Amino acid sequence: MPAALPATGAWRPGDPVGRRRFATVAVDRPFVLEGGGQLRSISVAYETWGELAPDAGNAVLVCHALTGDSHAAGGAGPGHAAPGWWDGLIGPGRALDTDRWFVVCANVLGGCQGSTGPASPVSGDPDARPYGSAFPVVSVRDMVRTQVAVARDLGVDRWLCVVGGSMGGMQVLEWGVMFPERVRSLVPIATSAAASAQQIAFGSAGRKAIRLDPRWRGGDYYDALPGEGPAEGLALARSIAQITYRSDDVFTDRFGREVVEPLDGFSLWQRFQVERYLEYHGAKLARRFDANSYLCLTKAMDLHDLARGRGGLREALARISAPTLIMGISSDTLYPTYQQRQLCELLAGGGCASEYVEIDSRHGHDGFLLELDQVGAALSPFLAGVEKSEHR
Repeated sequence: MPAALPATGAWRPGDPVGRRRFATVAVDRPFVLEGGGQLRSISVAYETWGELAPDAGNAVLVCHALTGDSHAAGGAGPGHAAPGWWDGLIGPGRALDTDRWFVVCANVLGGCQGSTGPASPVSGDPDARPYGSAFPVVSVRDMVRTQVAVARDLGVDRWLCVVGGSMGGMQVLEWGVMFPERVRSLVPIATSAAASAQQIAFGSAGRKAIRLDPRWRGGDYYDALPGEGPAEGLALARSIAQITYRSDDVFTDRFGREVVEPLDGFSLWQRFQVERYLEYHGAKLARRFDANSYLCLTKAMDLHDLARGRGGLREALARISAPTLIMGISSDTLYPTYQQRQLCELLAGGGCASEYVEIDSRHGHDGFLLELDQVGAALSPFLAGVEKSEHR
């Protein structure tokens, strides 16, 4: 692991703002979290593309996945370490056509790219110390509640559509259940109604990799010098996750059994090319993400359960009245297509207009980030139909 890796890759006050705008929540009162914790003066970083119609009827909310952020479109530059994670889908003439739609993406609560999270300064602390280990557990429902502040600031009473994949899809579903009157349509992709045992197992393994890194320091590492933070634990957590994001076919075709160091006599630490690939992605994430945010957000994903406190899954889904386009990915082993099919069947059985589309991809779970032609081909006509019905 290169010694130059920062203690945290979080965006922090004083860093270049880039395209970010900020909404605030709970300035004059505590924001009580689903799990019982509290926060004050929450900041929500968000970005927009396109122009909001006079009636605010063309607003589309894009929800990001685990290591995404508000920079869904646009190039890398000051304030943005990487190009937009859905750049090929958002823009003039693209599926989310910014000549037609007003597209919004917010960094989630607990994230590390401008929204309040573990790396953020504690509200009211004169020394601006980061929350670190004191940051409370948040849920997907808490994330959605803070996104309401973004809609408020923009003057959007009802989203034309809320769309997102993986953890983003969890937010989409919670928008439909929590605020059915504020969404005109929903597009959850490669997600589930509740985290499965296997999904929880992978999340738990990643969190333990960070916890066992001695440089994690119980979560209070923000004053560490470069190379002295929990980058190794975060990189290992990313490696574990990366294995679940791609299919066996893709790994085999790309790497096979190719080696980095020649096998002239064996040692424990000779590497195969696939190992170097995982190391590369681990270090790449450590440069732009925060270990505590990784802990926080993977826990929120494990806690995801639409049925919790609502009398059961059917009862929860009965609250969704908006037309829903659900997408699955044929080779996804992390969020298998049976989970999306079940969602579609339950919604349709409850009288909701629900459609299932399967993305044909060899890439596994990451297909929703890579198969943009197929995602766009399903999304564009769906949005057009929603807009048409809105103006009847």
